[in-house]
Amino acid sequence: MTTPYRVLVTGSRNWPDPHTVRRELARAWHESGRPIVVVHGACEDGADQHAAQWVRDCAAALLGGVADEPHPADWSQGRGAGPARNRQMVDSRPALCLAFIAPCTRWNCTRTEVHGSHGASHCADYAEARGITTRRFTP
Repeated sequence: MTTPYRVLVTGSRNWPDPHTVRRELARAWHESGRPIVVVHGACEDGADQHAAQWVRDCAAALLGGVADEPHPADWSQGRGAGPARNRQMVDSRPALCLAFIAPCTRWNCTRTEVHGSHGASHCADYAEARGITTRRFTP
């Protein structure tokens, strides 16, 4: 039995372009030449939603070898739930991280320079620090 290729999708909740997410997931699947598991944060919008929809569309088209592994954050644990979820996803040992990072839109952010969304940037940085190949995309 072939071990599935694990791909982590992290991204901004306001990621506007489902086509980029779909294209990069299809590219990763094609490049791997084996079944794929898409690890994502299970948010109801943005890059996570686009990734989950790609998996559902593959299943609806009867394309075998595609599955997802959602990791919803337990927000009852407070603000640290997002970073904890990100560490859990990275620690699940994906082979590749696809990071779809839109500019920060946090209303109370104190940084003055233009920068990427905090959660997706944190996850991508952590993946890189753990030696996981990370491909970053901006809108």
